[in-house]
Amino acid sequence: MERKWAELSPDEKREQRFKRWLSPDDVTFESSEAERLYKERVTRFIKAIKLKEPDRVPVALNPGHIPARYSGYTVRDVMYDAEKLAKAWEKYIHDFELDVLPSAGLVRCGRILDILDSKMYKWAGHGLPDDCAAQYIEGEYLKADEWDALERDPSDFHFRTYLPRVYGAAEPFRKLPPLQFIGGILGGLSAFADPEIQAAFEAFRKAGEEEAKWRKAISEVDRKGLASGLPPFSRGFVGGGAPLDSIGASLRGTTGTIMDMFKQPERLIEYMEKAVPETIKRTTAFVDVTGVPVVFMPLHRGADGFMSEKQFLTFYWPYLKRIIQGCAEEGLVPTLFAEGGYNTRLEIIRDLPKGRVVWHFDQTDMTRAKEILGDNACIMGNIPTSLLVTGRPDEVKTYCKKLIETAGKGGGYIMAPGATADDSKVENLKAVLEAAKEYGVYGK
Repeated sequence: MERKWAELSPDEKREQRFKRWLSPDDVTFESSEAERLYKERVTRFIKAIKLKEPDRVPVALNPGHIPARYSGYTVRDVMYDAEKLAKAWEKYIHDFELDVLPSAGLVRCGRILDILDSKMYKWAGHGLPDDCAAQYIEGEYLKADEWDALERDPSDFHFRTYLPRVYGAAEPFRKLPPLQFIGGILGGLSAFADPEIQAAFEAFRKAGEEEAKWRKAISEVDRKGLASGLPPFSRGFVGGGAPLDSIGASLRGTTGTIMDMFKQPERLIEYMEKAVPETIKRTTAFVDVTGVPVVFMPLHRGADGFMSEKQFLTFYWPYLKRIIQGCAEEGLVPTLFAEGGYNTRLEIIRDLPKGRVVWHFDQTDMTRAKEILGDNACIMGNIPTSLLVTGRPDEVKTYCKKLIETAGKGGGYIMAPGATADDSKVENLKAVLEAAKEYGVYGK
């Protein structure tokens, strides 16, 4: 008798998810060779995650907007024209011998940002030059004295207070009364007759239509890439990771978060306690749909020097650790992008079950990372973006060779830039791929 999912151990769940990743039922390969290459590439990553030696070191490149520039387009071009976006990514996929499918879904749709009048970003042609990646505008979108309002009725707070702060088109929602039923009848209906409120709803309707068209175009790019034999390393980002990062990024901002650590720490802790099970549930549901067990979790505020070790152990690591463990128990593989340096955190973050995560390091000493974590977790990254932007291909290959000899020794390493390679030279990205094939073959 087939056992129920809840009866499976974490190891058994992970193996089931790996099996689905290796043999997806929603992909039609263009040839038997494409299917063979797909399985070969996925196997390469699975073995690295399990701390084993694959046939060679796998490479995960996040090219940012490089496919656009490679095809002669600006960032603005692909943000406002889904056809150009598709052409650029398809050409990049065709011309580069990649290990993983690059995600065109990371490119934001300019029309949606325009329609909603986003206040959280500057983007190409809107506050930034036409060939510049979007920049996040941090702010205190939740004020210090509004924690009660958020916790009392999160939906009401987000709809009537938060949305108007982050989208100019939502400003009229401030005029709406709280939704309430009186004697079984919805009160305050007359407010919806206000022309400004109707215009706000109309803006969101138009934005929804644009998103549907945008997603359709990106899905077609993904379909062709998968059919050619390129697997996704992870599919999207669902807001997982350290709850303190979510608070700092979308609610209180860095300054507000730091102030709360000192003035009202109980607010942060209460919110993070609630966020842990919700994050695990949301992330697991997302993987159930995509079929890819690897989940990307960016860690923005845990780096060396950003907070003291005491603060890290009070506000950051306990909640992140529980989310990692909860996801791992469901067979997921969190890929933790440790932005900045984690040299003083290595002994702390080792305290996780073996072979459950991938640590994607930005500026961490990879020799020490391998020594401390190498028998416990797969490590990834560390090719400096500065080298990819300003260096020569021979310098890139030399650096990659050293990484393979240290971080890649015995397996358990995925080669990747320390961060998004958005402004890298095309020839330097090709050098990374060449280095893996020249120096990263195991069993020679």
